[in-house]
Amino acid sequence: MTPLVLGVGNDWRGDDAAGLEVARLLRSTTPPVARIVEYEGEPSGLIDEWQGAGDVVLVDAVSSGAPPGTVHRLDPLGGPLPHDLFRASTHHLGVAEAVELARALERLPSRLALYGIEGRDFDAGAALGPEVRSAVYQVAGEIAEQLRS
Repeated sequence: MTPLVLGVGNDWRGDDAAGLEVARLLRSTTPPVARIVEYEGEPSGLIDEWQGAGDVVLVDAVSSGAPPGTVHRLDPLGGPLPHDLFRASTHHLGVAEAVELARALERLPSRLALYGIEGRDFDAGAALGPEVRSAVYQVAGEIAEQLRS
């Protein structure tokens, strides 16, 4: 099965574009060994996106109060996600809630890894911060390495 990388975010909300930027970077630098999706829709739609996928990597911006650019590596299959990481979402249902909904519906992929990139500025019209941009390159590099092996 082809691996799936889902970069989640909003291009118009500063650091919230981190997941989208990871997806773009992977698409431009990685051989086509995975399906790479830039996802800007409602997080509940992620359940349909990963339907039938084996290995799924999900990347999103988070806001926990950690320093900007901090990379959180989470195993959603190991237990519930900390909801306070995803409090910057403008959606009614955030990524953590979408994962928990999928868990309740028994629709989680067989393998799921989640990278949360800590943001600072989620204001409309803001640019991606330098610490977040650096983390985007770090996460894209880690995922690219996983895809090659």
